[in-house]
Amino acid sequence: MYKVKGKKYPCCTSVTMGIIGGKWKSVILFWLIDGPLRYNELRKKMTGVTERTLSLQLKHLEEDEVINRTVYTTKPPLKVEYSLTEFGKTLIPILQSIANWGDYVVANHSDEE
Repeated sequence: MYKVKGKKYPCCTSVTMGIIGGKWKSVILFWLIDGPLRYNELRKKMTGVTERTLSLQLKHLEEDEVINRTVYTTKPPLKVEYSLTEFGKTLIPILQSIANWGDYVVANHSDEE
């Protein structure tokens, strides 16, 4: 049994999936690989996600210290950017591998239309 930030996990794989699992977390992280994005920029890239879901997933990733939320208040309008933390950047090879495998599946196992 593993315990990370007060949560218990049965194996190391479940630790990883606990942090990046679900439909949208890995998508958010994938889009942040190339650099910081504002909320609306993320939302435009992630068609199909609701505002509530995106906000919750960003909050969870921030709580897990995978992303930073930076608020710029120097001049209106308020600007909020999301970026990978140093800890979050350790996920880049994993995210790229997941994306590469997805490309392989689409190229070799997708339904013909």
